[in-house]
Amino acid sequence: MKGVKGLLAIAALVALAGIAWLGSGWWVGSQVEEETSFIVPSGATLTSVAGKLEEEGLIGSADGFLLRAKILGSGDPVKAGEFLVPEGATASTMLDTFQHGETINRFVTIPEGTPSIVVHEILMAEPLLTGEIPVPVEGSVLPDTYSFERGEDRTAVLARMQAAMRNYLAEAWPKRTSDIAVDTIEEAVTLASIVEKETGVARERRMVAGLYSNRVKTGMLLQADPTIIYPITKGKPLGRRIRQSEIAAINGYNTYTRTGLPEGPITNPGREAIAAVLDPAETDAVYMVADGTGGHKFARTLAEHNANVEEWYSLRRERGEM
Repeated sequence: MKGVKGLLAIAALVALAGIAWLGSGWWVGSQVEEETSFIVPSGATLTSVAGKLEEEGLIGSADGFLLRAKILGSGDPVKAGEFLVPEGATASTMLDTFQHGETINRFVTIPEGTPSIVVHEILMAEPLLTGEIPVPVEGSVLPDTYSFERGEDRTAVLARMQAAMRNYLAEAWPKRTSDIAVDTIEEAVTLASIVEKETGVARERRMVAGLYSNRVKTGMLLQADPTIIYPITKGKPLGRRIRQSEIAAINGYNTYTRTGLPEGPITNPGREAIAAVLDPAETDAVYMVADGTGGHKFARTLAEHNANVEEWYSLRRERGEM
């Protein structure tokens, strides 16, 4: 009888030791010496995550982690993504983070009026993205700030940007006012790209859209300087004054030598520029010139416009710009 009790006591001690061993390696102790990012690859299993944790020195034993996880951890699957593992994180904390925590989101911003060649440069310059992409079709990207995960393919990020534009247009186009100057969504984006390039002042976007809408409707030349520049630089700044030969150039974009809209967008317009084209200001203005404050003065007649131009030239002479 004493022998049986002794064996039971030994078994109890062994069990307690086993429980202590499991718990100490799960809820107590850590090899994480500083806050660390950890990537759970797409399609990863608990076994592959354990191996990766051991390889990166965040745990001492993949087998020990797996055993404890199966006995003491949640049965929920791990999520793909990049996670922040805090300093001193236990094995239990790490598994819970990979199963239920928030992934780290990185961000890339495409400002309003960014041409596609620059969108390409921005995405290709982001070192945490992978893969190659072509220069996207002009006007296909909606300017905004987009989140991405470390190691994500650039193709996927670009696809989200283009899907955002398609979705916005699908929502905005049915809300357009009657008798606007464009007949299709594609034409709306093209005209909005001109509005985007011609003014950086939010309060006058609808006025600029109204002016160019008037010109489109009456068959006047749009005479938008950015349409001269686009074939030369693909939308990047020209860095000098426009030459007379460029003003006279005949191509699919130069609205000094062709009536109507250019053959396509000259940049990626933002939501506000598109909205302005779909609901332009009611105006008789068909001329505009800079006012020296970043905005423009608008005119209905050539005589009014010439007076505004002379005022602008006088201001530039006072500033020593002419």
